[in-house]
Amino acid sequence: MSKTIAILGATGSVGIQAQEVALARGYKVDLISANRDYRAAEEAARRLLPATVVMADADAAGELRTRLADTDIKVLSGADAICESIAESSAEVVVNSILGEAGLSPTIATINSGKRLALANKESLVIAGEIVMNLAKEKGTEIIPVDSEHSAIFQSLKSGRKDEIRRIILTASGGPFFGRTSEEIKSVTLADTLAHPTWKMGKKITVDSATLMNKGFEIIEAAHLFSVSAEQIEVVVHRESILHSAVEYIDNTIVGEMSLPDMRSCVQYAVDYPERFAGVCKPLDFASLGKMTFAKPDEEAFPLLSMAKRSLSDGGAMSAVLNAADEIAVDAFLKEKISFCDIFDSVISTYERMSAAKSAHTLEEIISADREARKIAQEYAK
Repeated sequence: MSKTIAILGATGSVGIQAQEVALARGYKVDLISANRDYRAAEEAARRLLPATVVMADADAAGELRTRLADTDIKVLSGADAICESIAESSAEVVVNSILGEAGLSPTIATINSGKRLALANKESLVIAGEIVMNLAKEKGTEIIPVDSEHSAIFQSLKSGRKDEIRRIILTASGGPFFGRTSEEIKSVTLADTLAHPTWKMGKKITVDSATLMNKGFEIIEAAHLFSVSAEQIEVVVHRESILHSAVEYIDNTIVGEMSLPDMRSCVQYAVDYPERFAGVCKPLDFASLGKMTFAKPDEEAFPLLSMAKRSLSDGGAMSAVLNAADEIAVDAFLKEKISFCDIFDSVISTYERMSAAKSAHTLEEIISADREARKIAQEYAK
């Protein structure tokens, strides 16, 4: 039976792959959203023929409305319109691949609508993990992770009970600077940073992969998604990105998920779960792969990994502070206003100045801490 889905962030890296899955699997797409890229949004709209397209930017929406005047597609604009359209959509599954803090409100709107959430926006759980998971439990809404690592953990957890878990093994590619010392990474350039060894992703997540901040966010995400402590999560560098993550049980058995690095398989699994169908991705050939390697991450050279663990233990809005500071620092680095190592200094400096955010618990308090952290990080970027 064909599914009806919504794709939020349809013009981003994961969103484009979600489009490919929808076309290959024959899903009906009822709703798509994008930020400012009206050309890519028009292309997606003509491919998928959704009932509604929502652009976050009002000017982009106006341009798109003109371009789609020959169709029956409704074009709306603004963050509120995205949330309202989720509630009104006939989609059974909402793929949320919006980048950054902007994805939190659509996550909450999806949970409130009762639709399954295929979650590729990690910031929803980094910023407000406890609130999001409690709301999903209250509403009885399914959250199926789309991140390759969390999809792997989700699948591996089918082999045992919660009380049988010893640890979660979260794999990391190590980024482009694996093996380099603190001194050696001081001179890296923007072009060096964007040359990821395995995955083709957007610029923000590629930089986060290079700093290991992305893996730090995934620790926070995993802790909330699977109700485990930071101490139960171990990061292991796996350069080949074939074992996407694993679960070790108390009998010393390790169950993991392996496949070629392709986000389309994660999108398909999240939409089709609990069923499996013929995959849109190529099969894995062990003989041609040859070998797989594993190593410990260097938390001295890449200190943001330990900052993520610290934010979980500090609690309150500290994970949101970490995310906000990182968003500002990475943006400044992409504009070549600061150096690669300045990202570490900016994020850590902002975090240390925001200790009062440990007492934040409501969504309003968390958002307020997020805004304050952005102001402090902006000062550093100047």
